Amino acid sequence: AVSMIRLAQGKVLAQDMNCIETLARVDVLCVDKTGTITEPHMEVGEVAYLDEEKYAETVVTETLNAFYQSMEADNDTARAMAQKFHGKSLWHAAQTIPFTSATKWSAAVFPGHGAFVVGAPEFIMGNRYADLKEAVDPWSEKGYRVLLVAEYGGVPDQKGLDPRRVSPMALVALSNRIRPAAPKTFRYFAEQGVAVKVISGDNPVTVSEVARQAGIEGAEKYVDAATLRSDEDIARAVREYTVFGRVTPNQKRKLVRALQRQGHTVAMTGDGVNDVLALKDADCGIAMASGSDAACHAAQLVLLNSDFSAMPKVVAEGRRVINNIQRAAALYLVKNIFSFLLALISLFATFPYPVTPLQLSLLSAVTIGVPSFFLALEPNHSLVKGKFLSNVFRAALPGGLTDLFVVLGVEIFFLTFGFSEAELSTMSAILLIVIGIMVLYEVCKPFDWKRRVLWGAMAGSSAVTILGFGGSFGLSPLGIQAFLVLLVFLGLAYSIMRFMLGLFDQGERLLNRGRHLRKRR
Repeated sequence: AVSMIRLAQGKVLAQDMNCIETLARVDVLCVDKTGTITEPHMEVGEVAYLDEEKYAETVVTETLNAFYQSMEADNDTARAMAQKFHGKSLWHAAQTIPFTSATKWSAAVFPGHGAFVVGAPEFIMGNRYADLKEAVDPWSEKGYRVLLVAEYGGVPDQKGLDPRRVSPMALVALSNRIRPAAPKTFRYFAEQGVAVKVISGDNPVTVSEVARQAGIEGAEKYVDAATLRSDEDIARAVREYTVFGRVTPNQKRKLVRALQRQGHTVAMTGDGVNDVLALKDADCGIAMASGSDAACHAAQLVLLNSDFSAMPKVVAEGRRVINNIQRAAALYLVKNIFSFLLALISLFATFPYPVTPLQLSLLSAVTIGVPSFFLALEPNHSLVKGKFLSNVFRAALPGGLTDLFVVLGVEIFFLTFGFSEAELSTMSAILLIVIGIMVLYEVCKPFDWKRRVLWGAMAGSSAVTILGFGGSFGLSPLGIQAFLVLLVFLGLAYSIMRFMLGLFDQGERLLNRGRHLRKRR
């Protein structure tokens, strides 16, 4: 809840609280080119005329003026083209075919003038694309998005164009500026061990160059998604390539699923309707507020400023939540493990319960309540490692078992030497508090000045309370014999704690070695 408030202050809307923690565990980040790596608005650069004898500059300009006067500008490319070619035209369209992510082109039919198509050269030219490849590649290699303007002999069919009827008129180069913060953001993810996959509907050569300019590692490894025919091809491609061009909406979804099947936790960013399927299937969907409403509704996180540079803050919040709650949960579980095991033993053994509720209140305050409050809210951007429950039990079990063994030892001395119940509860309470302070010491590692102050304050307040105000918390004076037994068990508590920690460390090393061997096989 605190993280959601902090993110809202940073213009990030979390529509699902769990996504904050999920993003902290993400190891693959899938990003779109436009709106994520680059700024959302596009600019029209140069126009290259392909047949100036038949389609002079005036003819192409008149065609595009009429085309975008008739066509609704419903995406960034169309808006950039409409802004460039906004002259008044007397042509009136009898039919328009809007752009879709599947076809990659739009068309309009003007009675008396012909039919015209604008879109991706590969999709319009089909098997004739080789005729234009030499003209398109130099622009793509510079990071431009290239559109083909062509006349079509007949009425275009959205189910598919006949390449033989296409007469190329001109190529239009459009560009997006790289976001200023993009290289720094991607460098952060690389340092954190998060792989970045660029998934775009644009030409793979163009996307690769933009990714290179943004500083994405492996940007030179690109593939045209049109060549990925089967699920096996996609599974192989996500292992080998960083950049995916000419990706359809359904392929985006398949790429995300392929990564998940390979054991990755996947985050997906997007801003268009064509990203919705992938956003819904990703472990964490991230949308730009400047994008479509459908994308914003499908995503768990919405970047209200449409600024991808906010992502490190979101990851940091997730890590703070997971790492700090692990610390706090370990403190709570120490007492719970001890109480649970002692309750089981008490079913078969007849001895008095070793501590009173008033003493437990002191124990809970100085070893659990106060330190867990500060530990849960402090900044903590360490890389999340392992599984939550495993980490928590790994931190809590040594302390809980030490509590149990030491208190059972005191109980045996109580039955043997006839200590009073008041002395038994006092010795047990002091031992539990000291062991709790030792557990807090382990939980606070690695120490910084704030954790040193916290641990010192809790250790000092425990000592002051026991020595100066013990009577207020049910601690009674000890006789010489009971005091000596307490000193012996204080020494034993430290030794048992170190032994337990070493035992668990050894077990963890053996488990890791076993996992490594299984992976090698």
